[in-house]
Amino acid sequence: MNEEVLYDIKCSVKDFLERYIKPNVKTWDEAQSFPVEVFRKAGEYGFLGVLTPEKYGGLGADYSVYVAIIEEISKVDPSVGLSIAAHNSLATNHIYLFSEEKQKLRWLPKLNSGQAIGSWGLTEPSSGSDAGAICTTARRDGDNWVINGTKSFITHGYSSDIAVVVCRTGEKNAKNNATAFVVEKGTKGFIAGKKEDKLGMRASETAQQIFKNCIIPDENRLGKVGDGFKQAMRVLEGGRVSIAALSNGISRGAFEAAIKYAKEREQFGKPISTFQSIAFKLADMETQIQASSALIERAINAIVEHSKDIKKLTALAKLFASEACVKIAGEALQIFGGYGYSKEYPVERFYRDSKICTIGEGTSEIQRLIIARDILGE
Repeated sequence: MNEEVLYDIKCSVKDFLERYIKPNVKTWDEAQSFPVEVFRKAGEYGFLGVLTPEKYGGLGADYSVYVAIIEEISKVDPSVGLSIAAHNSLATNHIYLFSEEKQKLRWLPKLNSGQAIGSWGLTEPSSGSDAGAICTTARRDGDNWVINGTKSFITHGYSSDIAVVVCRTGEKNAKNNATAFVVEKGTKGFIAGKKEDKLGMRASETAQQIFKNCIIPDENRLGKVGDGFKQAMRVLEGGRVSIAALSNGISRGAFEAAIKYAKEREQFGKPISTFQSIAFKLADMETQIQASSALIERAINAIVEHSKDIKKLTALAKLFASEACVKIAGEALQIFGGYGYSKEYPVERFYRDSKICTIGEGTSEIQRLIIARDILGE
C-alpha cells in the first residue's frame, strides 16, 4: 500500500476518533455500554474489513495498516479497539479464510460494511485454554445440523448479527473432533445470554451465547467436518497480532498521558519529569513500547511471508506486548500518584483495560507454552 493511501487511512482514523470516540469514552465506560451505532459507523470508514479484499467490500489493506489502525484507536479507547480487532481478526477473518466463494459473498460484505456485527465463539464455561475439550455439540440431521451448548466470554455475544461458532462434531478430546459454523441472529434456538460485568474494556460487549436445539443448514458449515479446531488455531495466529497491537495502543496512550502529566505536575518547585525516578520510568516505558513494536513487525512479516515460524512469532509478540502493557499502564498510574486513582484522568481506565490483554486470545501461560514447545522442537 503506497504512502498516499496510508496517509489517507491515518487521516480517516483521526477523523473517526475526533468525531465519534473521544467525546464519549468516559460515558461508555461508566455505563458499560457497547456503542452499536458508532461501531457500525466504523464500517463506513473501512475499519471493519481492513484485511479482506475490495471485491467483498473490504479495505484490502495489509497487516501493517491493520495494526496501525488498532493501535491508534486503542490509544484513545481500548474498548473500541478490542471490538474492532475481534470483528476483523476472528469473525470476519475466519469466514474469509475458510469459506467457499458463495459464503464469502453472502456474509463478508455485511460484516465489512458494518451492516452486520460479527462474533466468534470458541471459549466455554468449562473450556478456556483447553479448547480441545469443548462441549457445545453439532449433530448432523440430514441436510441440517442441530447445535446445543453454551459459549462464554464472547465479544459481541449479545449484539452480533453473524456468529462463527466452533462446535464438537466428534468424540470429546478426539482428534479432528470440531467443526465451525455460521449462525445468524434470529435463528430459532440461538439465544444471547448474560452480559459480563467487567473490570475493564467495559464498552466492548462480552456475553454468553446459548444454543438450544438450534438448527442450521449444512450450507452454513465452514470448511470440512472435523477441521474446526485447525481453523481456530490458524485464526488465533492473527488474533494474537491483534491483541499485541491493542496492547501497544494502550501502552502508547498511557505513556503519552504520563509524559504530559509529568511535564505539568510540579513538586518541590519543579516538574516531576526532572526527577530521575520519574524520568527512568518513562525511559523504561519507551523501551518496552519500541520492543513490542519490533516483535509485532516480525510477527506481521511472518504472516505475510507464510513463514513456518508464524505460531512462535505471533506468540512472542502477544506475550511481550500484553505483559508490557500491564506494566506500562501501572507505571503511568504511579506517575500520576493519587490522581491516577481518580477517574478524572484516563490512566486508571488504561490500567483496568490492560489486564485482559494477557488473557484474551490465549493467556500468557499458553503463549509461553507455544514458545517453549517451538524451542524444544516438540
